[in-house]
Amino acid sequence: MAYVAKSEALLCSEQFGSGTARGCRAAADGSLQWEPWGRRWWGFSGAFTTKPGGRDGGERVAPGTAVPPLSRLLAVFLPQGFPDSVSPDYLPYQLWDSVQAFASSLSGSLATHAVLLGIGVGNAKASVSAATATWLVKDSTGMLGRIIFAWWMGSKMDCNAKQWRLFADILNDVAMFLEIMAPIFPICFTMTICISNLAKCIVGVAGGATRAALTMHQARRNNMADVSAKDGSQETLVSLAGLLVSLLMLPLVSDCPSLSLGCFFLLTALHIYANYRAVRALVIETLNEGRLWLVLKHFLQRGEVLGPAAANQMEPLWTGFWPSLSLSLGVPLHRVTSSVFELQKLVEGHQEPYLLRWDRSQNQVQAVLSQMAGPETILRAATHGLVLGALQGDGPLPGELEGLRNRVRAGPEKESCVIVRETHQVLDKLFPKFLKGLQDAGWRTENHQLEVDEWRATWLLCPEKKLL
Repeated sequence: MAYVAKSEALLCSEQFGSGTARGCRAAADGSLQWEPWGRRWWGFSGAFTTKPGGRDGGERVAPGTAVPPLSRLLAVFLPQGFPDSVSPDYLPYQLWDSVQAFASSLSGSLATHAVLLGIGVGNAKASVSAATATWLVKDSTGMLGRIIFAWWMGSKMDCNAKQWRLFADILNDVAMFLEIMAPIFPICFTMTICISNLAKCIVGVAGGATRAALTMHQARRNNMADVSAKDGSQETLVSLAGLLVSLLMLPLVSDCPSLSLGCFFLLTALHIYANYRAVRALVIETLNEGRLWLVLKHFLQRGEVLGPAAANQMEPLWTGFWPSLSLSLGVPLHRVTSSVFELQKLVEGHQEPYLLRWDRSQNQVQAVLSQMAGPETILRAATHGLVLGALQGDGPLPGELEGLRNRVRAGPEKESCVIVRETHQVLDKLFPKFLKGLQDAGWRTENHQLEVDEWRATWLLCPEKKLL
């Protein structure tokens, strides 16, 4: 009787990730009796028994019952430890990303069919040499475009990953449309597919770079490789499904160009919509210029700091490339001053490790950063520049900034340096409160996605500087 009572007590328990824990009791024959699996991801139920005498001194698990079948399938396509090992927005983003990849795969099949038709596949009069030359010119144009675009825009895609991701997929649709239209105008065929391949190579650079930035955001356990590999597996599965559907679709639409074009427009609409929903589902906790401006404007108007979820929902995706204020961080000192007098005027009143030059006529703020400038200093410099931009805008402001706005509207351009000095004093009180509000709201202020150039400077005409 004593043994039976003891056997009813839990001896141990286990759980996988954040799944439901299950306990284990001692069976009458001395084996371990595990409780049934929970129903978090699967509909599997049933107790199983572990017998003594396993290979590791251990235990022998009843065949086919140790791991729920659906969990094995999910483990092929989801990162280990899902959902705790990834960001909360991982699942909605990946679902919509799979939808857009499926639509893009079908559209790509229609475009490839059109290109092969234009090159002369199936035409006995077509020249193999001419087709080869066309293909080589197309590929070389794309390779050159890839190199130039990566040099020109590579450093900017981290700052606006969502906007560039959306841009890449829309440009891909434009490229496929050009490929479908190319056989209709045979005189311009080579030029058309060269432009199309150039666009596709730009898509490859932008899509790959932004995918890497988003993988860094999604990976929460130093598991970027696993997240990236499982994303590749998901994309491969979707592409395989698209390939199978394309085999059924192409014979139905290949003989009717208008039907083929209609299917392409339908798939393109689905592709763009799914891309928009995928990008809108992202909740990035680091600040770029667009998100910083939204949070700062709300803080200045209402005294509250928006959280990452609210700010990401408000972030502009179509117009995010063109902010109203031109803010440049990390500019060279020689660009903003050319004389000792200008340098003295620029340094006067600056006790932070950065200098600001405000051009009101062009609505441009340039920030020179000190060698001591860290992430929080850069965040303050960006905040300072956006506050200056707010003085030229509309909307309510705190009392001390409202007075400065009236002076800006009434005063001449030459008073810009005076306004910059006085906003330093306002930020001494305002920025610590704003920074604490950012941290309390869930923003990661130790990192940022602000676009910062590599120039740093030192200056001797300023008071002792402090480091944030």
